[in-house]
Amino acid sequence: MCDLDKAKNLLFQNGYTCVLCKEDEILYSDKRGVKPLVDFFESGKNFSGFSAADKTVGAGAAHMYVLFGVKEVWANVISQDGENVLKENSIRVDYEKKVPYIINRLGNDRCPIEKCVQGVSDSKEAFELIKEMVSKLTKE
Repeated sequence: MCDLDKAKNLLFQNGYTCVLCKEDEILYSDKRGVKPLVDFFESGKNFSGFSAADKTVGAGAAHMYVLFGVKEVWANVISQDGENVLKENSIRVDYEKKVPYIINRLGNDRCPIEKCVQGVSDSKEAFELIKEMVSKLTKE
């Protein structure tokens, strides 16, 4: 079984929100939003060449996957901006459903993470904006 298929299977079988696989190495989280991706990135681990499966990929998550150096991403739901970020960085992307944008948890506006990186093309810059927004949101 290829890494992406393994990641997708684990995502659904175990109710995870994101799974990263490369051969026998597997990382996963059941936390919502981009927080698990920020935590993975800040661990300093090298994710180059990993395959990722994620429940929801907006532009923020896409920028995180670019920084990880993953080779491919599968999303249950992906935003148009998320797909664009991945494709612009030559990351293979596939998904179940594409939406114009990710909706916030209240269902009344755009996701704040996707909003804060809108129009940003540099993933390192996006990461700094994401960290600020995650910090702000966890204080609320």
